[in-house]
Amino acid sequence: MPSRSSACHVAEIRRTVGGKTYAYHLLRRTYRKDGKVQHQTLGNLSHLPLSVIDMIRRAVRGEPLVAPEDAFEILRSRPHGHVAAVLGTARRLEVDRLLAAHPCRERELVLAMLVARLIDPGSKLALARGLDREALTSTLGETLAVESADADELYGAMDWLLPRQAGIEAVLAKRHLSDGTLVLYDVTSTYFEGRTCPLAKIGHSRDGKKGSLQIVVGLLCQAEGCPVAVEVFDGNTGDPATLSSQIGKVRKRFGLTRVVFVGDRGLLTAARIREELQPVPGLDWITALRAPQIRQLVNSGSLQLSLFDEQDLAEIHDPTYPGERLIVCKNPFLAQERTRKREALLQGTEEKLDKIAAATRRPQRPLKGKDQIGLRVGKALNSYKVGKHFRLEISDGGFQYERDTESIRQEAALDGFYVIRTSVTSKVLPTEATVRTYKSLSVVERAFRSLKRVDLHLRPIHHRLADRVRAHVFLCMLAYYVEWHMRRDLAPMLFDDDDKATAVAMRTSVVAPAQRSPRALDKARTKHTDDGAPVHSFQTLLRDLATIARNRVQPKQAPVEASFDILTTPTLLQQRALDLLRVSVNM
Repeated sequence: MPSRSSACHVAEIRRTVGGKTYAYHLLRRTYRKDGKVQHQTLGNLSHLPLSVIDMIRRAVRGEPLVAPEDAFEILRSRPHGHVAAVLGTARRLEVDRLLAAHPCRERELVLAMLVARLIDPGSKLALARGLDREALTSTLGETLAVESADADELYGAMDWLLPRQAGIEAVLAKRHLSDGTLVLYDVTSTYFEGRTCPLAKIGHSRDGKKGSLQIVVGLLCQAEGCPVAVEVFDGNTGDPATLSSQIGKVRKRFGLTRVVFVGDRGLLTAARIREELQPVPGLDWITALRAPQIRQLVNSGSLQLSLFDEQDLAEIHDPTYPGERLIVCKNPFLAQERTRKREALLQGTEEKLDKIAAATRRPQRPLKGKDQIGLRVGKALNSYKVGKHFRLEISDGGFQYERDTESIRQEAALDGFYVIRTSVTSKVLPTEATVRTYKSLSVVERAFRSLKRVDLHLRPIHHRLADRVRAHVFLCMLAYYVEWHMRRDLAPMLFDDDDKATAVAMRTSVVAPAQRSPRALDKARTKHTDDGAPVHSFQTLLRDLATIARNRVQPKQAPVEASFDILTTPTLLQQRALDLLRVSVNM
């Protein structure tokens, strides 16, 4: 009997008959019998075209019949991984259900704008171009089935979103706030392009755009910086004037009866505390005193600076603040920085004053006149805001100046000092915990940096209608809500400190500057994680994920209807990011 172990092959046999050579192609099986190699002809292939015979020969050898590059072509390659990461996170956080309980066109358009804020922030017109199936820049449009959306439809979705803001914020508050909770509140401004929006006014600019139209934005966050609510105010609104609406929002819309507001000294002023916080039962606050108020404590004897020769933290009492706690902190690093900055400002002012003095002494066309000299001197003093530290003598023929050493000494004595003012009792929040809570306002400042320039590019604002501006800002807040959770999950892969507990434990004092954990320092030094993977910023990681592409593949010998999609395989790093986010690229 033939052995079961056998192999097939195509044999080419040539025979010459009458001086003419004939070629035969036979399909044969080779096997062993009684120790000898035997050949069994299974069929004569000679009548087949040579191309078919070659395919059979390759098939029995186990070779591919057609090279992949000859059989298929890639019609389109669309960046997909970053869309899957952001949209997957948004859905995991149920942001889609926050927008609307059931799918609808407007909901998907808002989701598209939200995701685009994180992966490629730009105008609504640019987004519409990126969604179009002919000009798409990612899989965002097809994933949400909004490829046909134009800019007008996106604007309509913004109009649909705005009336839902109050309800959405109420749900976020229920998720992240509770009675007795800390509420971080801060205010920023962002500038405008255009001059027709009724919200756009000239006010105190935090963007270095003095004299530009702007709006004011107030952001409410929970204790760790997760955004809960946002509100837009006229551009000339002072920070304290925004507080009243936030109190009403927290108590009426969110239904919280006990809340601790945490805000900086420019926001929770003495007047606002007296008029808006103190009269309302259940409202407490944590803020800081202004420099003149600290000086009054020194003058009254309540604050003795000599106490801080050996310590950096102490609670004091003053009759001006009955029933409240005053926590005095001295940060030597802050003191050094303020001393350095003051000296730089003084020197910069002196350089300007010296030029003016030289102009009064020049032989040709000297600067004359008390008014003219005073105007130039006033402008120079106003440049660096340290005019109080100079003594001036101005006459029609010139002027002299000198530093006011006593004024500088008095100000320098308070360098590094700040005083936290709070109505929260020590039983509820001990001294060090109160200081940490006040310093946690930095997470709101970080949120503003992300919103305005780092990730989401809130500014500049181009919208003309007030409600469109409000919708735009709210949309950006929702995008930051998703980003905040993504950053927390991805911290082991980012330069962010993912071992904050160790960092807190390492601090010798709550007043001392914040420290990074050894793991965070190692990431910053080596630019790699513990397992050797490269460390990313949030944006570079998104760009890396974007290289996971969805490819449209077309069999060359088949109709267009036979095309199919296939995803590129994530790298180990990309898969780790997806695992940390708990999302899949298959969506």
